[in-house]
Amino acid sequence: MKDIEESRARLKGIFNITVTPFAEDGAVDKAGIARTVERMIGLGYDGLLIGGTYGEFPAMTGEERAGLFRHVMDVVGDRVPVMLCTAGSDARLVSELTTLAGEIGGIPMVTAPYVSEVTDDQIAAFFEEIAPKSKTGFLVYNAPGIGITLSPALLERLSDIPGAVAVKQGDLNVTAIDRIANRLSGKLKLFCASDLAFLGPMMAGFDGISSTNSCALPELILDSYRALERGDAAGARDLHRLWYEFRALARAFGQPQTTKAAMNLRGFDGGHVRPPLRDVSLAEKTEIAKVLQTLAGEPAAKLALAA
Repeated sequence: MKDIEESRARLKGIFNITVTPFAEDGAVDKAGIARTVERMIGLGYDGLLIGGTYGEFPAMTGEERAGLFRHVMDVVGDRVPVMLCTAGSDARLVSELTTLAGEIGGIPMVTAPYVSEVTDDQIAAFFEEIAPKSKTGFLVYNAPGIGITLSPALLERLSDIPGAVAVKQGDLNVTAIDRIANRLSGKLKLFCASDLAFLGPMMAGFDGISSTNSCALPELILDSYRALERGDAAGARDLHRLWYEFRALARAFGQPQTTKAAMNLRGFDGGHVRPPLRDVSLAEKTEIAKVLQTLAGEPAAKLALAA
């Protein structure tokens, strides 16, 4: 990416939320994440999201996050657009990472500053101050998981800030989705933040989705998205139903640890999680393996398991 207009043009489709594989000693496995990136690009994913909430950025230092950004952009080049999560509670770090993200050709993804009792006016002022830092624009991540949910009215206000190119919507309330799809479509690119329930937002007119589980089930989730993209809603529904049991485990065991465990079972580079998260237990891993084995026996899933 070189500027805001290119960001607006290229932000669409299915983006893999790439997990950050950590070695047993906690170090970032740069070779492992490079292999994941190459797998996703090779399969035909439209873009990547690096260092997000499921990339465990809160457990990383600013220096580690900057190093991860540079490494991935060196691997990707300009082959696909890359969202680089620059979120944080310290506005100074967010500013530094946002500037870096734009300079190296990524698109910074920013949440509201997650501090207690922050007001809508303060959130808007924060985004207005961050916006000029990036030459490639910025993406607003509405992430209820941080304890702050941006209302559709506030998202409309943020959409007027110069440099705003997209919203990644994590609040899947149908009323919010309906308003956003009908008030912001065409003004900003709209992404559904959850692969657990992306069919509705896409049918409402969103431009794309981001998917963590695609690290573990890249073929199946890509096929489901492509079916919907070409107008085969029934096919997309049927493919999405195939991996319901995996989604249920992800909700029960937590993310990204469930996806990482499944990746490791498939011979991919899931690695470990960092504290305060914990890797799944042996019993949980056994349940995940059973679901994967069931999917491997389902022709439409096309999964290969590691020996």
